[in-house]
Amino acid sequence: MKVLRTGAILILLSVLLVVAGGAIGGRGGMQIALVMAAIMNFISYFFSDKIALASSGAQPVAHEQLPRLYNVMERLAAKANIPVPKLYVVPEDAPNAFATGRNPSHASVAVTEGLLQIMNDEELEGVIAHELSHVRNYDILTSSIAATVAGAITYLASMGKWAMIFGGLGRDRDDDRGGGGAAALLMIFLAPFAAMLLQLFLSRTREYAADETGARMVGEPYGLISALEKLGAYNRRIPTTAISPSTSSLCIVRPLFGSGTLSSLFSTHPPLEERIAALKQMVNAPLR
Repeated sequence: MKVLRTGAILILLSVLLVVAGGAIGGRGGMQIALVMAAIMNFISYFFSDKIALASSGAQPVAHEQLPRLYNVMERLAAKANIPVPKLYVVPEDAPNAFATGRNPSHASVAVTEGLLQIMNDEELEGVIAHELSHVRNYDILTSSIAATVAGAITYLASMGKWAMIFGGLGRDRDDDRGGGGAAALLMIFLAPFAAMLLQLFLSRTREYAADETGARMVGEPYGLISALEKLGAYNRRIPTTAISPSTSSLCIVRPLFGSGTLSSLFSTHPPLEERIAALKQMVNAPLR
């Protein structure tokens, strides 16, 4: 069901991109939208991991440098039946972690220095299991595609706004008399908002799924519950400086970039309280 729901959202995003391109620029706009999506997805597929790691200043680490982290990663990767990802450390006091890469064979996991300092072994295991769940479930690729398609829709809408300003939108189109100009106007303002909502829904769904899969991977949810409680407390006090907003959607918890109801409403992460409550419901359920 989760796979079907994720696929449906990606299809909706793609259809929305094509429809937005057609409404804003006719057949030519539709063709531009398709080419744009293909280019952006190619870049996302092959280079999104390098972009995310470079933008956060993540540095690769060897087994000798962090044997504690490597031991946890190797043990859990074996349980998940996936290759051990490359490991990176981000020079950041705010505790956090993220996974990136196009598939389990080309995956990387990055943790901040702050996370390594505050997590005990059980909590670290819960965090790493969550990130490996993203890797195993191909969430990284799915999120990257969703982000690039949503970005293409937003870019098309921006082009449409400039066309309106300079009076070029719909001037030579045959369907103006049928309301084509009104449809284009609606698409300019509504398509980016709809794309954002679909992307947020997809991202939030994937976080819940990774929490559940990570808990089952470990065999109990207590470590991840404790880790999320710590991460929530620390990230409300320590601003993030190394991880960029564009990479924050990959993190296990939302970094401190803003606060307030509106910020939470449009966050790529579900509320921590709800994630913890969902994990606590698993306590009395068989996890293996």
